[in-house]
Amino acid sequence: MFPGKMNPKKMKQMMKQMGMEMEEIEGVEKVVIYTPAGNYVFDDAQVVATTMQGVTTYQLTGEARFEEAVPEIPDDDVALVASQAGATEEAARAALVETRGDIAEAILKLAQQ
Repeated sequence: MFPGKMNPKKMKQMMKQMGMEMEEIEGVEKVVIYTPAGNYVFDDAQVVATTMQGVTTYQLTGEARFEEAVPEIPDDDVALVASQAGATEEAARAALVETRGDIAEAILKLAQQ
């Protein structure tokens, strides 16, 4: 699109003429993207906001690490697993967390102990 190397100042001027504005967001310490499976965490991320024709988009640059989501375990599930496996509620909850909420697998796991 742009031949050769271009002076950053000229590039910024051309972008402004085309109705584009770019601005780096200063002081970003962390960006987290939440998903049902877990969270993508960017420490020391660089974020650039680009506005064109009234629409702002954000570009994110940095190293991401994935933190797996911890499932929410309903108390009813804990009670069911504890009663079926003959285990304490603490052991039942631990088994449910380990099996990511799978009731049958948690009962089998506790029954094998």
